[in-house]
Amino acid sequence: MRQYDLTPLYRTAIGFDRLAKMLNDVQRNENEVSYPPYNIELVDDNAYKIVMAVAGFESHELDIESEQQTLRVFGRKTKPVSETTYLHRGIASRDFEHKFQLADHVKVIDAALAHGLLTITLQREIPEALKPRKIAISTASNQPYLSQQAA
Repeated sequence: MRQYDLTPLYRTAIGFDRLAKMLNDVQRNENEVSYPPYNIELVDDNAYKIVMAVAGFESHELDIESEQQTLRVFGRKTKPVSETTYLHRGIASRDFEHKFQLADHVKVIDAALAHGLLTITLQREIPEALKPRKIAISTASNQPYLSQQAA
C-alpha cells in the first residue's frame, strides 16, 4: 500500500487540507469489505444514482443520512422472532454502514426501495452565483462616462 506525503502541498496551498483528508480516507477504505454491493451511475452531467443491493432488508430497517458532504446509508436487521435452521445460508443479512463522500452542491433528491434494490437519487444544484453568466458588452456611444472623457 502506498502512502503519500502531502506536506509540500500544505506549505504552498491553503484550503486543500480537505482534499488531503479525503485522499487518506480513500486509502484507508480500500481494504474494507464493500457490503452490500452497489453501483454508482452517472445519469447526466449533474445527476447521479447509487443503487445498493439490500436483499432481505425492509424500508424500516434502512436509514439514510446526509450531513455536509457525507452520505451515510445504514442497514440494521431486526432479529427474527423464531430461529431458522439453515442448511445453506448464502444471503447475507448482517448490519452495515456505508459512507459516500459527496462533492460540493450535490444533494440527495430521493430514495426508493424496490425488488431488493435501494436507489438513491442525487443532483448537483449549482447556486446561481456560481453559474456562468453572460456579460453585456457596451460601446462608448452608450456610456456617458466614456463620452465625457473623450471630449
